[in-house]
Amino acid sequence: MTTSSSPAPRPRLSLTWRVLALSSLLLLVFAGLFTWLGHANLMRQFEESRQESHEREVREIQLALQRSEIGLQQIAALAAAAPELGPALAVEDQEGLINSLSSQWPTLQLEAGIDEVMIFDAQGHQLANWGEGQADKERPVQDWVREVMETEHPLSALRCANDCRQYAAVPVLVEGESVGMVILSRSLADVTRQAHQVSGSEVALLITGAHEPEVMPERHLRNWNGHLIALTHPAHYLPILEDASRSAMLSDILGSPMRLQHQGRDYELSAVRMEADENRRSTGFFLLSADITAQIRAIQEDTRNLLLAGIGGWLAAELLLLAILLRPMARLRRLAGVLPALAHGGFDETRRAIPRSRSRLEDEIDVLEGTTLALSDQLEALEHEVTARGQQLAERVEELARERDFVGSLLDTARVFIVTQDARGRITLINDYALATLAMQEERLLGRDFDEVFTSRASADSGAGSSQEERSLVTTDGRQHTIAWYHAPLVSRGDDRAARISVGLDITERKLAEARLTWLAERDPLTELYNRRYFQEALGAVMQRGRSGAVLLLDLDHFKDVNELSGHHTGDRLLRMVGDTLFQQFGHCGPIARLGGDEFALLLEGADTRKAISIAKQITPLLDGTGLDAGGQRHRATSSLGIALFPIHGDNPADLMANADLAMYKAKESSSQRWHLLSTLERAKDELQERVYWVERIRQAIEEESFELMAQPIMRLSDREVRHYEVLLRMRGPKGALISPAHFIPMAERSGQIVQIDRWVLRHSLRALSLIQARGISLAVNLSGQSLHDEGLQQFLLEELAATGADPHHLILEITETAAVTDFSSARGVLQALRDLGCRTALDDFGVGFSSFHYLGELPVDFIKIDGAFIRTLITNPESQVIVKAIADIASGFGKLAIAEFVEQEALVPLLTSYGISYGQGYHLGRPIPLSEAIPGVSHGDTTP
Repeated sequence: MTTSSSPAPRPRLSLTWRVLALSSLLLLVFAGLFTWLGHANLMRQFEESRQESHEREVREIQLALQRSEIGLQQIAALAAAAPELGPALAVEDQEGLINSLSSQWPTLQLEAGIDEVMIFDAQGHQLANWGEGQADKERPVQDWVREVMETEHPLSALRCANDCRQYAAVPVLVEGESVGMVILSRSLADVTRQAHQVSGSEVALLITGAHEPEVMPERHLRNWNGHLIALTHPAHYLPILEDASRSAMLSDILGSPMRLQHQGRDYELSAVRMEADENRRSTGFFLLSADITAQIRAIQEDTRNLLLAGIGGWLAAELLLLAILLRPMARLRRLAGVLPALAHGGFDETRRAIPRSRSRLEDEIDVLEGTTLALSDQLEALEHEVTARGQQLAERVEELARERDFVGSLLDTARVFIVTQDARGRITLINDYALATLAMQEERLLGRDFDEVFTSRASADSGAGSSQEERSLVTTDGRQHTIAWYHAPLVSRGDDRAARISVGLDITERKLAEARLTWLAERDPLTELYNRRYFQEALGAVMQRGRSGAVLLLDLDHFKDVNELSGHHTGDRLLRMVGDTLFQQFGHCGPIARLGGDEFALLLEGADTRKAISIAKQITPLLDGTGLDAGGQRHRATSSLGIALFPIHGDNPADLMANADLAMYKAKESSSQRWHLLSTLERAKDELQERVYWVERIRQAIEEESFELMAQPIMRLSDREVRHYEVLLRMRGPKGALISPAHFIPMAERSGQIVQIDRWVLRHSLRALSLIQARGISLAVNLSGQSLHDEGLQQFLLEELAATGADPHHLILEITETAAVTDFSSARGVLQALRDLGCRTALDDFGVGFSSFHYLGELPVDFIKIDGAFIRTLITNPESQVIVKAIADIASGFGKLAIAEFVEQEALVPLLTSYGISYGQGYHLGRPIPLSEAIPGVSHGDTTP
C-alpha cells in the first residue's frame, strides 16, 4: 500500500508576537535615539556656552590691553608735558633732563607701575633713562624714534622677551616743534589680574622663544619652548599647564580650546596671542583654564535619566499593546483560515464560518468580516459574468489589431524620433524619421542599447528615472544634434520587448540660439570680455560664500584724446587690444570685465594684499607697451589702477566697487605710481563722504556765488612798483570764514567742476579789470589743466571781454608747467588762441620738471613764474642759485619775463635783481588781500563796471 507524503508545514509566527517584537525594536531604537539626541543637545549647548565664554574672555583681554595701552599713552603724554623737560631737551641739558622727571619717577614707578622711562633727542640718541630695561637687546627703539619724529604722533608697541611690556612713545613739543621724545614701558601684571577678575578662570602669561631663565626654572614649559612669567594659584594651575604642554602643541590650543583631565577633574584650556611688532623673537600668550567638571557630570547624569525614562516607557507601552491585541488577533486568525477557501470558490463555506455581526459599535475587524461576506457574494456573481465577457473580449482584440496598423503608419510619418525600448534599455522599435536622420538600417539598430546610440548629457531636467532629458546625437556626416526626449512607460505584453516609449524632438537650433543669447547677456560685444552685470553677479556670489579677495579697477588715461584725435574706430581697436592683453596675461587669475567706456575690472578670489599689488605692478608696465599708430599719432594704453580688498573695503558689491573707483582716482592723482591700494575701510568711507560733501558744497557755491576773490601784488623789483595783481580764490564757509582753495580745488578737479570755477573767476576778474585797466594795472588769473580741454573757453572769453569792456592786454592767464608739459600739444594750441585774443600768458611753477626747458621756446607765453621751492632756499643753497640763474638766463634768451614766487625776505630782492629777474611775488612784497581792498570800487557780487 502506497501513501503520498504531504509537505511539512511551514513554521508560523503569530502576528501578535510580530507586532510586539517589531514595536519593541522600534521603541528601543527611539529611546536610544532620543537619549543620544538629548546628550548631543546638552553637549552642543555646553560647547556653545564655552565658546561664547572663550570669545568673551578674548574680548576682555584685548580690551584690558587697549585700556592699558591708552593709559600708558596718557601717562607718557603727561611726562612729555613736564615744564622743564622740553627746554632741557631742546638744548640737550643732561642735568636739566634728569631733574625734569626725577621727582616724578617714584610716583610713576609705584602708582602707575612704570618699569622704565627713556628720553631721546630728535636724532634718536638716548639722553637719560630711569628704571630697568627689558632683557631683549633688539628693541626697535630707533625705528620708534624715527617714526614718532616724522609723524609727530604718539606710538604704542608690545614687546615680549623674558617678560612682556607695553611701550608708549610720545613726542616732546617746544613751540610746536618736536625736540625729542619720551618712551615709557610697563609690564602686563595689571592686565593679568584684570583678566583673572573678569573671567574667573585661572590666568597665566607665557612667553615663547625666550632663553630659559635662571630663576624659577620650574615654570619653564620645555615642550612649548616657553616660560611662565605670571600665573594665578601656581600650586594648582602649574601642574595643569605641564600636563597640557605634554599633550598638545601650543598652536592647537590657539585654534580651539583644549579639554583635559587632571586628578580626576575636567579642565578647559585656551590661549590668546598678544599682538606685537614684526621684529620680535619672543611671543606672549595669555593661558586661561576653567574647571568644567560640574558641567560634564551634570550632562552625564541627565543622559542616564533620559535612558532610564526611555526604557520604562518601552515596557509600559509593550504591556498595554499586548492587552489590546489578544482578542482582536484571535478573530483575525479565524478570518485568515476561511480566505484560502474563498479563493478556490468556497463561497458557501465562507458564509458558514463567519457569523453575521450584531454589534452596535463595530470595529475594523467587524468591517473586515462583513466585507469578506460581501466579497463572497460578489465573486460568485462575477464568476457568472466572466463567461459572458469572454465573447466580447475576442471582438475587442480584432478591433485593436486594426488600431495597431493605424498607429504603425502614424509613427513612420511623424517628424520626430519615436523609439521603444525593453526593460533593459535595448531598442525594439524605431520609426522611419529616426532611421533617415541616422542614415542607418533598422537591422543595425534593433537590439542595441538606447544609451549607446543617443549619448547622455547633463541637463536640468534629466536624472535617474526622469521622464524628460536631453541627449546628444552625432550623425554619420559628423554633425552633432541635441535631442529633447520625453519618456513614458508602456503596458507590458509579457515579453518585455517594449518597456517604455521615447519621443525625441530635435532642438539643436534652439540650443544654439539660447547659447548665443546667454553669451550676449554676459559678455561685452566689443572686447568679448565679461560685462558689468556678470562681473557684479560673480563678485556678489564670491562675497556670499564668505570668501576674501581683491578687485582691481582699471581706467585708461587720456582715452578721450584717442577718440578725438583718431576717431572712435581707433579707440575701439585700442580697447580690444587692452582686453586681449589682459585676458591673455591674467585670464587665469579670475573673471576680467569691461565695465563700460575705458574701464576694466579684474576679480581675484582669495588674493591677499601682496598678490593684488603684484598683479597691479605687472598690469601697468604691460599696458604701457600696448599701443597702436593711427593718423600719424602713437596712442598708448597707459592706465590708472585702483585696488579694493573684500571684505575689508566693502561687504557688498556696490560699496566695494565704489571704493575701488575711489582708489583708482587716488592713483590718477599720484605722481609716484599709477596704482593705489586703499588703506582702511574707515578711511575710504571718510574720503568718499568728504568727496560727496565737497562736490555738493562746490555746486552750491557756484550757484550762490559764495566765492571771494583775493589779490596779491606782483612787484617790479627795480622800482618797487606794483604792476600786476594775481587773482586768488577763496570760498566763504557757512559762518562767513574764508576757506583755502587747498580744501576744495583738488576735489573740483576730480569731479570736473574746476572748469565752472575757472569761468566764474574769469568773469568776475574781467569785471574788476575794467575798473583798473586805465591805471595800467594787469590781473593774472590761473587756469586749471582741465580748462586746456575746454572747447568753449575762447568763445567764453570773447563774450565776457565784449560784455565788460576789459582790455585783454591787461589780462594774464597762467597755467602750470606740469599741465603744459603733460599735454603739450593742447597747451600750446590753447595758449596761442588766448594770445590771439590779445591776452598775455604765463607759465606757473616753472622749474619743477626740467623737461620743460625743451618746450619753453615753443610755448607762446609772456611770463614764466619760477617755482617757490627754489626761491625759499636761494640764499643758503648754491644749487638753487645755479638753477634760478639758469632759468632767468633761459627766459631772457627766449624773450620772456621772469617772476620769482615766495619772496619772503628783503635779502632776496638784490640777489634776484642781479639775476635779471624783473618781478617778484611773496609775503615780503605783499600779502593777499580782498580784491575790493586792492581795487577800490570793486565788491563781491557787484563787479560791474
